[in-house]
Amino acid sequence: MGGMAVIMSTYQAKLAWLSFSILLCGFRTLAQSQEPPVAAPATSDQRAASARGSLPEPQPSGSISGTVVDATGAFIVGARVSITSKDLSANREVLSADDGQFSFVNIPAGPFRLTITAPGFATQVFTGTLRSGEIYTVPQTTLAIATAVTEVRVAPTRIEVAEDEIKEEEKQRVLGVIPNFYVTYLPNAAPLSTRQKFELAWKTTVDPVNFAITGVIAGVQQAQNDFSGYGQGAQGFAKRYGASYADFVAGTFVGSAVLPSLLKQDPRYFYKGTGSKRSRILYALANAVICKGDNGHWQANYSSILGSLAAGGISNLYYPAKNRDGAELTFENALIGIGASAGANLLQEFLIRKLTPSGSNRAAAKTQSIIGKLSSTLVHEGD
Repeated sequence: MGGMAVIMSTYQAKLAWLSFSILLCGFRTLAQSQEPPVAAPATSDQRAASARGSLPEPQPSGSISGTVVDATGAFIVGARVSITSKDLSANREVLSADDGQFSFVNIPAGPFRLTITAPGFATQVFTGTLRSGEIYTVPQTTLAIATAVTEVRVAPTRIEVAEDEIKEEEKQRVLGVIPNFYVTYLPNAAPLSTRQKFELAWKTTVDPVNFAITGVIAGVQQAQNDFSGYGQGAQGFAKRYGASYADFVAGTFVGSAVLPSLLKQDPRYFYKGTGSKRSRILYALANAVICKGDNGHWQANYSSILGSLAAGGISNLYYPAKNRDGAELTFENALIGIGASAGANLLQEFLIRKLTPSGSNRAAAKTQSIIGKLSSTLVHEGD
């Protein structure tokens, strides 16, 4: 019995050991099944494929070239050609060579835009689409000569404005007959140049109506036997006519051209036409001894006063000896001239304006003329 007990104990121990061994092997197998498999070494083809998958694909590109010429077909050297494309990081530029050619390389495929410029030529723009790997040839580009547009606003000069005024003043005639050139109906009329002062004096003295008026004066003098030293008859009338006309010419040129040019004064009467009757009367009387300077300021009318004295002095050269009173006659004629100017100014201010048809339209005509000149535009197109 004891032996049997020993055998049974030994058998039980072996059975327990076998069970433990089986259980331990089961745990190892389970652990090995949960570990990741070890990858086999990669081949060279597998490594290349992996590299291609990790790097970006290169963008397809091409080249663009062309030639720049002028209208005659001659090559344009140094034309600036710039290219823009959405896939270019920045605009690129090249200059055309001696044969007018230009080229761009490594340009991404897709739409592109060329801008071609050259001094003296109009800008040319060309657009196209470049395909992958394409060698794109732009059709020959002909640049036209640039059209130069010059816009000039022409403002009339002071002399031009004054010339327009003179032309209108030379149309002013009392009752449409008697010259009324030495009055302006514009308060801010442009001052006259020296040439214009002499031009106005000349046209006044050679006006046919003034020749007729001089004849009337000579006839009245002969009828009254003024300047008796001239005698009567045709010879006496001719002498009186010559003396009267000489007085008229001397007074006009000296008092309205020579001295106004030297002293820079305006020989015209500036019509007032506004204000009270009293202010207009005083204005007209004052203008017998004052005048406007070429600078637009009022000043003593030295031209008229000295002109009357000079004309009186000159008259002593051709009047009969017995009718010459020397300095006394000269100053007397000067005073008479001042009084005559005052009377003429009063007539200008209150009567003659109404009897001078074109005078009422002077301002409108002059304004339209200036507006026309100011709005004129010169446009020059280069060939």
